[in-house]
Amino acid sequence: MSPRLGLDLLQILQAAAEIADTNGLDAVTLASLAKKLGIRPPSLYNHIDGLPGLRHKLAVYGMKRLNEAMTFAAVGRSEDDAVHAIAKAYITFAREHPGLYDATVRAADWQDPETQKAGEEPIELIVRIFRVYGLEGDAAIHIVRGLRSILHGFSALARTGNFNIPLHPDDSLELLIDIFLAGIRSKSANKA
Repeated sequence: MSPRLGLDLLQILQAAAEIADTNGLDAVTLASLAKKLGIRPPSLYNHIDGLPGLRHKLAVYGMKRLNEAMTFAAVGRSEDDAVHAIAKAYITFAREHPGLYDATVRAADWQDPETQKAGEEPIELIVRIFRVYGLEGDAAIHIVRGLRSILHGFSALARTGNFNIPLHPDDSLELLIDIFLAGIRSKSANKA
């Protein structure tokens, strides 16, 4: 059976992301996706390799979208301003696309070259930004891991309603990133 005229992988992934963002990643099934697209489930096999293949492609799509959001936020910025911008873009992406973000964490196959490439792009972006702080090599990777841990933890806590004190989470994020950057500067100053 040939693919439906006009239906392509991007449309499938966009529809899957909408389901995930609305109902959660577990709601993304071949049946729910086919229904949303107005096709029969077997037609999806012309574009994806079953549910595992769909989840894999959705994870890569999500990583690319997250990287695009962070890259766009960083354009024209440097140092602290760039770090704050990518942090806010990350949190905003996770907030606005909770299911798609979840796919980047839960469904990623890190042995797959396509996943590895999509995962390397945001690392390269953050490493470039942190070069102005004198961080390169292993030190830069440690910082990338630290920043990602902060942002993932922050977004996970925010999404599950753990920030119910009447203070705006964006203010907390800004303070957290300021403290993170102060720690980087302090560590760099102690090495000098």
